[in-house]
Amino acid sequence: MERNSSSTFHIKKSSKKQRTLEKTEILVKVQDIFRDVLDNEEIVLNNDTSADDIEEWDSLSHIQLIVAIEKHFKIKFTSKEILSWNNLGEMIACIATK
Repeated sequence: MERNSSSTFHIKKSSKKQRTLEKTEILVKVQDIFRDVLDNEEIVLNNDTSADDIEEWDSLSHIQLIVAIEKHFKIKFTSKEILSWNNLGEMIACIATK
């Protein structure tokens, strides 16, 4: 617990639990973005999902997905970050750190 200047106490949440929740929330929103950009409401994403798993995910749509994700989360990825991702879980982890 922490005490602030007005003598009230706040319980700190576990940062690991909070990060997991954030990653779950990010995954849900990213899935919405994928469905919108790829025009396929049946897409279901998980941390292991890669471009090989989704027929509509090609090089052009990859750029569109990146732009839409950056816009939604108000972030910018570096080329190095984008090239390092092997699956969606790695992208989600990157988003969570920004």
